[in-house]
Amino acid sequence: MKTGIADLPLHDGKCPSWLFEKMKKLSLLIFLAIERDYGVNEFLKRISNPFWFQAFGCVLGFDWHSSGLTTTVCGALKESLKHEHGLVVLGGKGKSALKTPEEIENACNAFNLSSSKKEQLTYISRIVAKVDNVLLQDGYNLYHHTFFLTEKGRWAVIQQGMNEKNHYARRYHWLDEKAKDDEEAFVNEPHYGICCDKKEEKVLNMTAKESKKVRETSVKIIKEMGFDKVKVFYEKNLKEKAYMKMPKQHFINIDDYKQVNNVDNFEPKNYEELVAMRNVGKKTIRALALLSELIYGEKACWEDPVKYSFAHGGKDGFPYPVDEIVYNESIEILKNAIEEAKIGNNEKVMAIKRLKNFLCKC
Repeated sequence: MKTGIADLPLHDGKCPSWLFEKMKKLSLLIFLAIERDYGVNEFLKRISNPFWFQAFGCVLGFDWHSSGLTTTVCGALKESLKHEHGLVVLGGKGKSALKTPEEIENACNAFNLSSSKKEQLTYISRIVAKVDNVLLQDGYNLYHHTFFLTEKGRWAVIQQGMNEKNHYARRYHWLDEKAKDDEEAFVNEPHYGICCDKKEEKVLNMTAKESKKVRETSVKIIKEMGFDKVKVFYEKNLKEKAYMKMPKQHFINIDDYKQVNNVDNFEPKNYEELVAMRNVGKKTIRALALLSELIYGEKACWEDPVKYSFAHGGKDGFPYPVDEIVYNESIEILKNAIEEAKIGNNEKVMAIKRLKNFLCKC
């Protein structure tokens, strides 16, 4: 399921067109090299690793710690990978992210995937975005959503949120092979590895195992009480100032509770079904979490779950400007090695592997 999170400072500017063209070529060659030796699923696994993805962006010559690394690398892959490669990249930044459902439908048609698979993938695209934007209330609002899809229906997701207050971006990675066949697959401890430079002081993390009872209680409140009873109970305790026993960061705003009205008379089977409902957003989730503590004493987790190298230089000249000559040589070396491997000459590919072993010993 979720494989990692990375925090990156927000940077201005854009990728030069000449560099982006080279990134497209080199990213495709790296994919082809990995796909040839390990298969397309291995590439999915690697991009779902925040450390590998970061190193990948550095090798492509992008700024080593910029938020733009995510959007630019994903953009380069989207333009370089086509259906004939057995892997497509869907969605993107801003308005492009909103086109993901339509692009999933087109990709499923191209790959001859079933209608049920199409519906499942569309739902997955929506629920993973909602988990990172609603269940993990860390102050980072999503603005980038990229969906990687193979011809066999395997998937990975890379999405990024922005925090305008601290000027950081946070990247979230997902992988399908980590998904479990249970009703809490998307909402219970989906993090397998978290990497970042910025840890927030207070984060409502409804995906934490410590929040399991609160998730169960949230469903119970919606199914058994309904908004009217919740409101009466809340206002009674507000007058008695019972809420003052809670920590300051749990301050309850009556406007939050009005959001519960959106799901009144709705009886979800589980927490994921509650979260998946379109009218359920951050305020509804927070209100139900606080109600769980106020009524049943079940406390949610309020801790942030957040716990390279350079081959061709970086876009911003750090640690040194991109060396076009070396970059072009890298493209040619990989291109020739892959082309010769196709006709049975593996000598150059094996030479690259031996070079890796040599460097590891140094």
